[in-house]
Amino acid sequence: MKTIKFIVLAALLAVSVSSARSAGRDIYPDPSQAKAEIAAALKTAAASHKRILLDFGGNWCPDCQVLDIYFHDPANRRILDANFVLVHVNIGHMDANLDLAGRYEVPLRRGVPALAVLDEHGKLLYSQKRGEFEAMSRMEAAEVTKFLALWKRN
Repeated sequence: MKTIKFIVLAALLAVSVSSARSAGRDIYPDPSQAKAEIAAALKTAAASHKRILLDFGGNWCPDCQVLDIYFHDPANRRILDANFVLVHVNIGHMDANLDLAGRYEVPLRRGVPALAVLDEHGKLLYSQKRGEFEAMSRMEAAEVTKFLALWKRN
């Protein structure tokens, strides 16, 4: 009887660990892909006359997960798709792509997610310097809507 209880308990534990692991999605690709993805985004943005939205964060970051959920909100998705080329820049555990964060003036010490907006030629138009979206899990999708509307092409 103890063996059966142990097996059932082990199975329940395995299911709960698996569920917890799948709750976080892999949004940010391997850190080594960031430079190539930004280069591809520059070509796409120039051809489509869109801005580039750089999203600095990590798959481990709950606020980054919430931002991605908000990006997929129908109102935000329409603005995002029509006006931006989105690039997720994986910062590892605050130890990867630090050169890119520096180039685009994103102070990672303020927290992630952190966004930078580039024009279609790669010129920096804006970067979040004060951790504006660092507490995304306590914010509403409407904050992302305001941000996207402010920085879309006119």
